[in-house]
Amino acid sequence: MVKKFLLAFGLMSLLFPTLAFAADDATAPQLQSAIDAVWVMLAAILVIFMQAGFALLEAGSTRMKNAGHVAGKTILTFGICAIAFWAVGFGFAFGDGNAFFGETGFFVTGLEDQAAAAFGSLSGSDVPIGIKFLFQLAFAGVSLAIAWGGFAERAKLPVYFIFGILFTVVIYPIVAHWVWGGGWLSKLGMQDFAGSTVVHLQGATAALVATILLKPRIGKYNKDKTPNLIPGHNQVLSVLGVIILWIGWFGFNPGSTLSAMNDGFFGYIALTTNMAAAAGGVAALVISWMYFGKADIPSMLNGVLAALVAITASCAFVDTWAAIVIGAVAGIVTFFTAQWFEKAGVDDPIYAFSVHGIAGIWGTLSTGFFATPELSAKVGVGGAGLFYGGGLHQLGIQALGVFGALAFVLILSFIILGIMKATVGLRVTEEEEIIGLDLSEHGSYGYPEQMKKAAQNGSVTL
Repeated sequence: MVKKFLLAFGLMSLLFPTLAFAADDATAPQLQSAIDAVWVMLAAILVIFMQAGFALLEAGSTRMKNAGHVAGKTILTFGICAIAFWAVGFGFAFGDGNAFFGETGFFVTGLEDQAAAAFGSLSGSDVPIGIKFLFQLAFAGVSLAIAWGGFAERAKLPVYFIFGILFTVVIYPIVAHWVWGGGWLSKLGMQDFAGSTVVHLQGATAALVATILLKPRIGKYNKDKTPNLIPGHNQVLSVLGVIILWIGWFGFNPGSTLSAMNDGFFGYIALTTNMAAAAGGVAALVISWMYFGKADIPSMLNGVLAALVAITASCAFVDTWAAIVIGAVAGIVTFFTAQWFEKAGVDDPIYAFSVHGIAGIWGTLSTGFFATPELSAKVGVGGAGLFYGGGLHQLGIQALGVFGALAFVLILSFIILGIMKATVGLRVTEEEEIIGLDLSEHGSYGYPEQMKKAAQNGSVTL
């Protein structure tokens, strides 16, 4: 035993000087760059893991006969997004170009010589270009995942291929360039720290267009236009999905600092993010209790997500108390808009536009009210909001950004999906929808044993 101890001690004594020499040999900038790279890589992993949250949330919020399809297309569409963003989207978003789109940096090599020549908008960080690409890809993937909420339970599988590519190449990167890639909104000083508009409003707007063009699911509305409840098959999966998304948001917002240094500012952003989410969930549950007479769990889940969407733009610009207000307002407004859209005949199975669109608009505008001069100066984007002596200037920029992005995505989505509807078609047949997309599109059910029993009992359409 003593010999083993002495041998281990001898090996460690040889190793420690080597490690110490390696640490002493690195300069302070090199250490900072390494720490930042690890931090952004971790943040990218957290955001990519949000795909698991979307899969569970959407599968749990839809019917059992579509669960395998809903979960499986998450993998498919993230793969499509990754390839399209690597080839073209990243260059349009962050490549050097004009005020509207990038013109360089296509087919990302991951080498720093391409980064120096093509991505001037990303030069403020020493994080390797490969990690920056993965981080931004994760954001594009989230935006596309949001868009699919409007397609749920009735869209053809080829639609996911075609629209997934076009959204990633033509729609998402253009607005990203406007705000984050040195485009016209960036030059105006629009404050959208992690993407209430760039990520969430874009995806939600595409979802809204799809919902309108696809029309409601079979059985959603009666002849008098009153809506029927089509509950999801597993509320536990939905809850777990929201918890995963909540955790993933700590990569989304704090990770957008692109640095673990800077006095730990990412920790402050994590704080505002968490407090907003907590306020949104509680506020939505309370308001549903008052409205329905029962505390509605799906409404609480939507409240959490809406608050996270709203604080995404403002997390780095507002005080903690303001984050709580922003989150609570988002949870309440999303609840009422979800009810309104459903009564208006818009069958949005995941409430994508209410949760990500309405909350995204509110979150983007909120910095025009609550942004403090100190935090705006720290981030280096825009100025103080209305409540901090900034007048209407920042609020006007925020409103212009919202309107510009909303109009662009709305028009382009209508054009793309309209052409697809007239040619290849968007929606499965009535028979396929009744059978379920698991069987009609993939040949097997996500819950084969349960669906077999349901078929034997004559309730397979549920």
